Amino acid sequence: MHRFLTNNREELIERCKAKVAQRPRRGATSEQLANGIPLFLQQLTSTLEAEAAGDLAEGERISGATGGDALALSEIGVSAAAHGKELLRLGYSVDEVVHDYGDLCQAITDLAVERDAPFSIDQFRTLNRCLDNAIADAMTAFSALREASTTQRFQAEENERLGVLVHELRNFLHVTVLGFTAIECGVVPVGGSTGALVKRSMVNMSDLLERALGDVRANAVDPGPTHVFSLAAFIADARHVGTLGADARGCTFEVPDVDASLGITGNRDHLLAALTNLLMNAFKFTHAGTSVTLHAYADGDHVAIDVKDHCGGLLKGFAESMFKPFTQGGFDRSGLGLGLSISRRTVQAHGGSLTVRDVPGEGCVFTMRLPRHTL
Repeated sequence: MHRFLTNNREELIERCKAKVAQRPRRGATSEQLANGIPLFLQQLTSTLEAEAAGDLAEGERISGATGGDALALSEIGVSAAAHGKELLRLGYSVDEVVHDYGDLCQAITDLAVERDAPFSIDQFRTLNRCLDNAIADAMTAFSALREASTTQRFQAEENERLGVLVHELRNFLHVTVLGFTAIECGVVPVGGSTGALVKRSMVNMSDLLERALGDVRANAVDPGPTHVFSLAAFIADARHVGTLGADARGCTFEVPDVDASLGITGNRDHLLAALTNLLMNAFKFTHAGTSVTLHAYADGDHVAIDVKDHCGGLLKGFAESMFKPFTQGGFDRSGLGLGLSISRRTVQAHGGSLTVRDVPGEGCVFTMRLPRHTL
């Protein structure tokens, strides 16, 4: 059999590639073939040559014992495991692992019949042992890597859900502390707008904890109950939050007037939380003594809400990655790196978009765009 395999090596490989091409979504690639059929064919040939020469130990070293070895992979086992991992990385299912080796078995059998090449029972036993060990080791590696990937993805999703909850609680608490400090110092009255803001933040914290009991954050992009509301009133609420942040940072906060006829629709609390994230981010990174601007205006069929800071500009290439979860830039790493990701998902859930524009040497401008409604 080893002479038959050597003489017909290219023919067998081509037949296997043709069988692979007939299956849905499959095409033989150099990555798949590197540790796949050609290498297995070479190792099978070497095993048969060793056994034909009476060196059974060498044959077993290459292909493994019958039933495999749980403690150490054979030469075939190592390459088969690499092949199984490659199939998973390329996005194929576990049945593809079996099919790849089954194709070779069928190709050998078919060609042997066509060429009238008789094989002994012992040679067929060796072929079956090699195929059995290769399939088992490839499937083991495939399954282990898939399980590890699934576990890692699940843990990442759980961490992100928990991070969303912690981040929003942290934001509400931050606003509450700033507002309470201003009231405590006698700067503002308890019954004024700052007091109302503190009360609303505490109510929001309580609300968030109640909803967390039902794992509501698993559907964080769901906007929930929506209604049309005034853009001017919405920005006025954001102004109260921004004023506290500006005082704490030692910078100015500019908010141009908003057209009273403009409205937006959605979950007001969720959108305000998204805008608050942008403002807190701006005050966190803007240079002391500079300014942060909150500007809302009509933009065609949408309204645009700009948050402009003076952070000095973005790091090169950071604009493309900063909206990914757990991504942070700059020297201040006090947060979780979730604020921008949460804000973008919230805005997108309302049919809008959140983008950033870098102003090199000066700062950056975050823009929320939402469908426009006329009041």
